[in-house]
Amino acid sequence: MRTNMPGHPSTDDQCAVKNGLLPGDEIVSIKKFADMILDVSILLLESGAHCERINRNVQRIAKSSNYNVEMLMSFTAISVSVTDKDQPRHTITENKSVKHHGVHYGALTGTSLLTWKLADGEIAIDEMERELENIKTTTKYPIWLVRLSIGVACGCLCLLAGGNWLDTLFAFFASGIGLTVKQEMVKRHFNLMISILCSAFATTLIASISVLSEYRFSPESSVATAVLFLIPGVPLINSIIDLLEGYIPIGLARGAFGGFILLCIAVGMFLSMALTGINNF
Repeated sequence: MRTNMPGHPSTDDQCAVKNGLLPGDEIVSIKKFADMILDVSILLLESGAHCERINRNVQRIAKSSNYNVEMLMSFTAISVSVTDKDQPRHTITENKSVKHHGVHYGALTGTSLLTWKLADGEIAIDEMERELENIKTTTKYPIWLVRLSIGVACGCLCLLAGGNWLDTLFAFFASGIGLTVKQEMVKRHFNLMISILCSAFATTLIASISVLSEYRFSPESSVATAVLFLIPGVPLINSIIDLLEGYIPIGLARGAFGGFILLCIAVGMFLSMALTGINNF
């Protein structure tokens, strides 16, 4: 929604104002500024930032500009209102939906560094927009390396939990295959919660096979540790942080999101253990 008051220009280019952020007295329209604020905030939210971190990055930019910025953040969308300090009646409000909730620490760090550079006048708006696009399109780790790393991590946790090398081997393969199930289902646009449930089922089923081995030592350790890659640690931690800092609606939403993931993991494990006959877990 855009508001153009009488006596003010009706187009974004006409209503451009000078921005203290930019070298060389470049002209930045209020719409361009609002779009950039939305890009920054959405990228941070989708990469696993808590609300106060998003707000700090946005206000860092706004304080050095000729605009005031107000934000409304929810679990599924962000709304920003940008107001010209020199012409308070000149305001623009824009919204953008959140496509997914993931964890990308590289994007968090890169975006925060860009906001500092912009606030210090080291880069201009156009350059920041290009850098944001580079962050969005940065190639992630190869999928085979991610699956291998998850398998190794869960296998090591199994050793720490008291399992022997056979239990560790089952935890390694179970977690790697379980992650593959989840990734492939998400790739094919299955519901996220169904994907997690099926992943927990497949992971526990494979880890439970160690019960049939005569060399087993502590098969429950492989079952318990193989599914740990599914635990929604970041959403649950962010939920607590948001609640403590006063972002109650999104804090509750993140808590419910993480809790439902835990429920899906539990259901998937229960179905698998019922199938394999594990009753002393």
